[in-house]
Amino acid sequence: MRQPMVAGNWKMHGSRAENEQRVARFAERFATTPVACLVCPPFVYLSQVERLLRAAELPVALGAQDVSAHPQGAFTGEVSASMLRDVGCRYVIVGHSERRAAEGENDELVARKFEAARTCLVPILCVGELLPERQDGRAFSVVARQLDAVLERCGVAAFADAVIAYEPRWAIGTGLTATPEQAQEVHAFIRGHLARRDAKIADEVRILYGGSVNAGNAAQLFAMPDVDGGLIGGASLKADEFLAILAAAGR
Repeated sequence: MRQPMVAGNWKMHGSRAENEQRVARFAERFATTPVACLVCPPFVYLSQVERLLRAAELPVALGAQDVSAHPQGAFTGEVSASMLRDVGCRYVIVGHSERRAAEGENDELVARKFEAARTCLVPILCVGELLPERQDGRAFSVVARQLDAVLERCGVAAFADAVIAYEPRWAIGTGLTATPEQAQEVHAFIRGHLARRDAKIADEVRILYGGSVNAGNAAQLFAMPDVDGGLIGGASLKADEFLAILAAAGR
C-alpha cells in the first residue's frame, strides 16, 4: 500500500524570522500522522529549517526546490545533489512548472536533473500541461512526453525510489484547481503509462497532485484512488492550512 505524502513548496518566500515562526506554529499543532511530510524552503534557508525541524523533533523531512544537472565544477550559482544531501535534504523537486516556464527548462534538462538527483536524493518529478494543451485534448500526450524523457534516460527502475507530481500548469498560482475527477484521470494515465514498462513499479510509485490545493478541496482530491497526496504551494506557508491538508491525506 502506498504511503500518502504531503510536500510543502515554500517557493521564494520566507526570512529567518518567518521560518522560525512558521516551524514553531507547525510544531505547536502537529499531531501524529501516517502521512510522509516534507517541506522545501529556498536554498539559503535549508540549513536553518533543518535545524529548526530537528530541534522541534518534528517527523518532517527536508527537500529542495531545484538541483543542478552537474555533480560539481565551474557552474556559478548551481547547487548539486551532494551539497543538498550534505545540508540535510532527502528530497528535491525536479521540473516544477514555474522552472519549465520561467527558466526555460526543457524535458531533456529535467531528465538530466532527475538523473543527478537520484545519486543521493529522492526526486519529485513534476509533469503537467498548459491550459491550451488541455483545451486541445493534448494533456495525456504532454504528460507522456515529459515522462518519456526521464524513462528514456534513466529507465523505469528509476521510479522505484522516486515520486511524481502531476501539476496542471494552468492551476499553479491561479486559484484554479483540477476537479478530483480531472486529477484522477491524469494520475491513472501516469500509472498506466509506467505500467506498460513495469506494473509493480507503476502500482507502488506515489503520484501527488499539485495545483492550488487547500484545506477546502484536499479531502476530495485525496479520496481519488490514484492521488497519493499533494505538492502544496501557497497553503504550505500557513501552519493551520498545511496541517489541515496533512490531516486530509491521512484519512
